[in-house]
Amino acid sequence: MEYAPFPSWPDVAPRLIAVAAGREAADLVIRGGIWINVHSREALPDHSIAIAEGRIAYVGPDASHCIGPDTQIIEADGRYMIPGLCDAHMHIESGMLTPAEFARAVIPHGTTSMLTDPHEIANVLGLDGVRMMHDEALMQPVNIFTQMPSCAPSAPGLETTGYEITPEDVAEAMTWPGIIGLGEMMNFPGVIHADPKMLAEIAATQRAGKTVGGHYASRHLGPDFAAYVAGGPADDHEGTCEADAIARVRQGMRSMMRLGSAWYDVESQITAVTEKGLDPRNFILCTDDCHSGTLVNEGHMNRVVRHAIACGCDPLIALQMATINTATHFGLEREIGSITPGRRADVILSSDLTELPIEMVIARGQVVAVNGAITVDCPHYDWPDRARNTVHLGHALTAADFEIPAPEGANRVRANVIGVVENQAPTQALKAELPIIGGLVEGEGDVCQIALVERHRATGGVTNAFVSGFGYQGRMAMASTVAHDSHHMIVVGTDRDQMALAANRLAEVGGGITVFRDGEELALVELPIAGLMSDSPAADVAAKAQKMVEAMQACGCQLNNAYMQHSLLALVVIPELRISDLGLVDVRTFEKIDLLEPLA
Repeated sequence: MEYAPFPSWPDVAPRLIAVAAGREAADLVIRGGIWINVHSREALPDHSIAIAEGRIAYVGPDASHCIGPDTQIIEADGRYMIPGLCDAHMHIESGMLTPAEFARAVIPHGTTSMLTDPHEIANVLGLDGVRMMHDEALMQPVNIFTQMPSCAPSAPGLETTGYEITPEDVAEAMTWPGIIGLGEMMNFPGVIHADPKMLAEIAATQRAGKTVGGHYASRHLGPDFAAYVAGGPADDHEGTCEADAIARVRQGMRSMMRLGSAWYDVESQITAVTEKGLDPRNFILCTDDCHSGTLVNEGHMNRVVRHAIACGCDPLIALQMATINTATHFGLEREIGSITPGRRADVILSSDLTELPIEMVIARGQVVAVNGAITVDCPHYDWPDRARNTVHLGHALTAADFEIPAPEGANRVRANVIGVVENQAPTQALKAELPIIGGLVEGEGDVCQIALVERHRATGGVTNAFVSGFGYQGRMAMASTVAHDSHHMIVVGTDRDQMALAANRLAEVGGGITVFRDGEELALVELPIAGLMSDSPAADVAAKAQKMVEAMQACGCQLNNAYMQHSLLALVVIPELRISDLGLVDVRTFEKIDLLEPLA
């Protein structure tokens, strides 16, 4: 299916004017609802909306002058008429779905605009993969704007990606029709130290008049933070406490507060507005990462808005943070984010402003969902073979590939251990004394093995280390080709034979997630596109993902959304300790460290 550009406001202004003046009939009128005006922060009863050419022509107490014999009428019946919700920062790949299937999953939840950063596929397929995501995004019946990924690799010198993004790539992407800016600038040390490559990417974006996304995953809010802001990033979603949110808006950034499948950072930051009284215009809600199970069972941006309200935020302010604030930040205020003349006709009907049931969704003037059921098609891109054959191990792995030899003559060793923190992206840098059995270092108690298996260039490389916090028991292993951000393969397990079985299984199916116990596969989620996504419906992927969660629990893991923690253990730009294909990385210093230390 070819992309058909949505008509611009200037293209259809004559028709909008004629409809608003009553000289021509509207295509659609929503009659008799409560208008949520996010510009004035008001709820205005007994209003109607007239729509033509997919855009809003008129909003007022009476739209009868806009109605003709062929005008479609939707009775709001006193319900709230809310602007379609906008997700300001997200990664479609985290849903394990293609853009088409992600859109199909979130449209019934009231999301009509997404600002997506496909840096996951950029690490696997480079600019070619970004273009595929961009092209499928533009085919959808809702607004999916793409941020050009900035950091592949995210930490140069500390990881090896399938492809590298260059300033030339960024400059080229800025000319594409659906590119809205630069994706999160995760290499914050590079910006702080004025790395020429990072500054060239930022400059290409700024010169194109587009927005630079931020990612400052550091607790230091002094000179380093000031230097990062001076480099150009305009927003940040890595805050985890009130002080983070305040620091960002005081420096002219937008504070993006996220509620994803595993990130619960709204409650701890929204007090900057609800208690400290800061201007809410500079605060934005987003999801960052949501897996398919969350989308199917809990919702998307409607879930985030409900959560913000439950945390004490005024409903109208929470809606501003999920609509007009996002639009303004990205220079889209004249396109999306409000129910006002000229804007795209993205409207939600809901009977409750607090619980926010999504009873009807209209996008670009078309009814796209009713009572949780989608009513439109979400076209698929024809993904080529080069996007489906991306897992290259070099050789079949065996238990020996996961052995950690002990220092000669030692009986026990001290190991640096990655500590998982429930519901947060950061990890802890732990140390544990571990036993030596048969010349090999073994996990003990809650400490089990983790391995990073190279899968882009068939090098056969395996980096071994230790991780704590999953609570796994028995002979088991879990493997995933979703391994932010380099997206090699992460294998976590208590038994090396099971780890080899799990890794080889993913090579066999072309990528995904699997859980093995005692030689038996308990769960498999196939992700054949770049080893990251499935083009199956979200409900099907969610069902398999649920079996994966149940398999993790059967192996002893009780963490909330533990899979998200698993998939981020190679993210070498978020403190404290991570694993990469080059070794164990202390993100506090951005240096590789030894796995084992001598005991005193």
